Amino acid sequence: MLTANKLMPQGRGLAPVLLKRAATIELDWDVRQKSRFDATDSQGRQIGVFLPRGTAVRGGDVLVAEDGSLVRVIAAPQPVLRITHCTAHGTPFDLTRAAYHLGNRHVPIELKPDHLKIEPDHVLADMLRSMHLIVVAVEEAFEPEGGAYGSHEHSHGAGHSHDHAHDNELSHGKGPMPLVLAPELLDDHDGAHDHSHHGHSH
Repeated sequence: MLTANKLMPQGRGLAPVLLKRAATIELDWDVRQKSRFDATDSQGRQIGVFLPRGTAVRGGDVLVAEDGSLVRVIAAPQPVLRITHCTAHGTPFDLTRAAYHLGNRHVPIELKPDHLKIEPDHVLADMLRSMHLIVVAVEEAFEPEGGAYGSHEHSHGAGHSHDHAHDNELSHGKGPMPLVLAPELLDDHDGAHDHSHHGHSH
């Protein structure tokens, strides 16, 4: 079994031709969030991965094996819940509220501009539907947001530099940004409500 104990986030610094030739390994989030696991690559080789504890492997990352060979990681499709706002009876702000409530429950969430993704949970699905949201079970890659104090390696596209200046020193690595919900945006959602009066089911 080959051992891999080095990770190159998004393969940065590697020539495209090397990435194209590299073996691949397809892993779901349950495996990729572990720092130590065994897997089989596209060439049939058994790979033992030993990374620093707390390291999460993302789709597009490259593992370097002990023999110097490269293994590109692919995020495998897996069952997830795709959450979108209801255009007929809600607003895009409903997604912000959903992310807030899910975050309070420490649920891993993948954040997209127009939807959220979480792992299947029927209790959370019911809660989200009661908040005007549409919840659909799909099979897609899952890349949940990293922790506020974790690495920012995967929060931007490849080639993004952190050398740029910020007006607000809290925006990168200096502490968490406070989440402020404007009261006027919450007036219609002060309490639980029955979504059935909207005349449709999510």
